[in-house]
Amino acid sequence: MAKIYFYKLTADSGGAPCIQDGLLSLAICKPMIRSAAKPGDWIFGFAAKSLRTDNPLLYIARVAEKPSSGEYYTAKKFKRREDCIYERRGNRFVWREGALHHGPEHLVHDLGEHPEYSKASVLLSNDFRYFGANGSAEYKARYSLIKDAVEHLGRGHRSRHDEPLRMELEALKQEIWNGTRKKVLGAPTSKPRRGACHRSRSCGVVGDDAVREQ
Repeated sequence: MAKIYFYKLTADSGGAPCIQDGLLSLAICKPMIRSAAKPGDWIFGFAAKSLRTDNPLLYIARVAEKPSSGEYYTAKKFKRREDCIYERRGNRFVWREGALHHGPEHLVHDLGEHPEYSKASVLLSNDFRYFGANGSAEYKARYSLIKDAVEHLGRGHRSRHDEPLRMELEALKQEIWNGTRKKVLGAPTSKPRRGACHRSRSCGVVGDDAVREQ
């Protein structure tokens, strides 16, 4: 059975996730989700209260592919994507000069240590709905279990759900897919800040170095 992951973002600036050319990618930050999720799994991203107090839904995506070991950063077809912020020089990855997100100091958090780069997995989805700044918290009125789970989620992500909560997550996804076939329904909530890290409260998702999976 496919797993369902959900987490809260403290910023939504086009880097995590990145939505370009009909493809959603999660390449930076959230290394534990990127390591654990597999093709066929679902990712739900909600806004943290520090971003928007009502916790709107920002995106839902079904994982289609999972390039690992840094393949995403060496493939020509991904080179121009906003979150393709690392490049290989010799046998090492380095931060791409001029990239819009993160900086050299965030490489180990995103990719892992040389030479294994154990965190360098990327989740790709071509079956998604991204709301960004147009995200809504209307789901709370219809899905009380999701409302309670999102409001009480702290750091990290959640991927273990009892059957009633899982059924609500699946119903919310189906409601949205039935409502529109359009993948991108809004722009990112904010502009990127070069050098800032998406795991920090000033720029991105709540950190998951010490994830408490529930």
